[in-house]
Amino acid sequence: MKRTVLLYGLLGGLLIAGLKFIEYRFVVVEHSWELYGGLVALLFSGLGIWLGLKLTRPVDRIVVKEVEVLVPVPTPPTVDPSRREQFGITARELEILEAIAAGLSNREIAEKLFVSENTVKTHSSRLFEKLDARRRTQAVQRAKEAGLIT
Repeated sequence: MKRTVLLYGLLGGLLIAGLKFIEYRFVVVEHSWELYGGLVALLFSGLGIWLGLKLTRPVDRIVVKEVEVLVPVPTPPTVDPSRREQFGITARELEILEAIAAGLSNREIAEKLFVSENTVKTHSSRLFEKLDARRRTQAVQRAKEAGLIT
């Protein structure tokens, strides 16, 4: 019984395959120009898309060039301790002068040096007298010119 079913199945499969082959040959023979035209169109479309992508792709260029630049390193100006003695400026007044040059207010200077604001004002006024300055900015400028601060 199994043999018969297998034999009929095999013969049926061969018959279907033969009919499909005949149908395929008929389609190929009957519509050969259309098939060839479609294959050529498909080939040229693929080639055109590939060439279009290849030719219009932006090219990334990385240019690496070593350049040696010699930059002179400025030496910081040195503070001359003898200049402080010439002007008669004390060490505490010099500290306050440096804090003024750093842009600190009287209150900030007082907090930094642990003194009262009145003490900072007193030292500042003595500095202004010794440097012959009227304003904080003028005192800083004259101190820099004299080599007291950097």
